[in-house]
Amino acid sequence: MKKALLTIFALAFVAGVAGPSFADASRDYISIVGSSTVYPFATVVAERFGKSTKFKTPKIESTGSGGGHKLFGAGVGVQHPDITNSSRRIKKSEFEKATKNGIRIVEVKIGYDGIVVANSKQAAPFKLTRRDLFLALAKTVPSTDNIAGNTQPNPYKTWKDVNPSLPDVKIEVLGPPPTSGTRDAFVELVMEAGAEEFGWIKAMAKTDKKAYKALCHTVREDGAYIEAGENDNLIVQKLEANPDALGIFGFSFLDQNTDKIQGSFIDLTFRLFFRGI
Repeated sequence: MKKALLTIFALAFVAGVAGPSFADASRDYISIVGSSTVYPFATVVAERFGKSTKFKTPKIESTGSGGGHKLFGAGVGVQHPDITNSSRRIKKSEFEKATKNGIRIVEVKIGYDGIVVANSKQAAPFKLTRRDLFLALAKTVPSTDNIAGNTQPNPYKTWKDVNPSLPDVKIEVLGPPPTSGTRDAFVELVMEAGAEEFGWIKAMAKTDKKAYKALCHTVREDGAYIEAGENDNLIVQKLEANPDALGIFGFSFLDQNTDKIQGSFIDLTFRLFFRGI
C-alpha cells in the first residue's frame, strides 16, 4: 500500500489523496487521520472526492497532528491510515519511526489557515499582546522582582494581574493538548514571541536552547489553561456557555461561528496569527 503524508505547517490546511493504490481487497476506502484544525477542510474534500470519483468517500478521524503521526507511522497495511493531516511539519523522530516501519513518506503542502484567540460575543473583545499571553499561560514566568534570570511559578490569577489595562477576570483559556499541531504552532508563534519581550529570555535562545524552550513552551497546569482535546467545536460551545473564557483554535471554527464568538485583537493589529510555508 502506498502512503502519503499531507502536511500543513502551523496554520496551513491540507487535503489530498495518497496515490493510485489506497488499500487492498480487505478495505475499499481511504483512511485519513490527523489535525483537528485541518479536519473541516479535509471532510469537504473527502465528500467531493467521493461524489466525483468511483471510490468511496474517505473515512476521516480527528486525532490531532501528533496522534495522526503516531497512527500513520506505525506500519503499512489496511490496519493503518493511508494519509495523515498535520498542522506542523513531521518531527525527526516521527519521520525515522515511519521510515523504519517501511513507509515511504510523500509530503504535500496545500494551503494556509490561521490560529485565533477568541471569546463569546456576550463579552467585550479582548485586546492582548503576545507578552500578555505568555505571562498568562506559561508555567514559569520572569520573577516579579524584575531581576534578569530570576523566574517563579506563574502567580497570575486574573488578566488584570498580567496587565493593569486588562479586565479583572479570572484567566481561563481553553485550548489544544500537547498532541496538537495547533498547540505547537501557538507556543512557537505566540509564547516564544511574548517571552522574547524580556531581553534575557531572548538571549537565552542562543546560549541555552533547551532551557529557552522549556521556559517558553511549557504551559501552566493549575487550571488556568484547560486542554479541550482534539475537538475545536467543543471549545466554541464552552465559550458560548462561559463569556469569561478564551479559546485557542483554527480560524475556520471562528469563521463558522461568527454569530456566537469573536476574535481577539493581538498586538492591536491582527486577530489571528499566520505562518508562511
